[in-house]
Amino acid sequence: MNARVSSSGSGAMALVVVDVQEAAVERGPYQAAVVLRNIAALIVACRTAGVEVIYVQHDGQPGEPEEPGTRGWEIHAQIGPAAGEVIIRKRFNSAFRRTHLKPYLDGRGINTLILVGIQTEYCIDTTCRVAFELGYAVIIPEMTNTTFDNGGLSAAQIHDFWNRRIFDGRFAVVLSMADTLQVIEDGAFS
Repeated sequence: MNARVSSSGSGAMALVVVDVQEAAVERGPYQAAVVLRNIAALIVACRTAGVEVIYVQHDGQPGEPEEPGTRGWEIHAQIGPAAGEVIIRKRFNSAFRRTHLKPYLDGRGINTLILVGIQTEYCIDTTCRVAFELGYAVIIPEMTNTTFDNGGLSAAQIHDFWNRRIFDGRFAVVLSMADTLQVIEDGAFS
């Protein structure tokens, strides 16, 4: 494993699942079945290893598909939280802006985030950059974030460009699923 971005000391890690909500999945993002399957595998591995799973749920405006209390707002059933798992609600692209995510992570001694979810160039990108700026080590497992066609770019182009040219080695380390599962099993990232 070639981890160019390393953890800033000994501490815990958490899987942060961002905006994998019914409405977003129903819109048919890029490689949705693969991404959901990979996120589900990470959740199982984390629960087995005692690594915390934290969900981030976007609160849309009234009338939007992710309006709180609607079916579209619900976390997708395939990867839903278990009893007692934390759900952080947000209104911005960043999972940190005006939420209790940072105090929660810091209170638990979590300094490494395994970041997955929807939408690559918006909420994943912003959350990744803010986490990096705040000093967290960020792991992005391959094929665990997704997006939609946007402007003149296909979802595949956006996904590849962000994961390979923006995230990896700059704000995070992009690892294979196998390497990420090993990190979870080992309980350490360096």
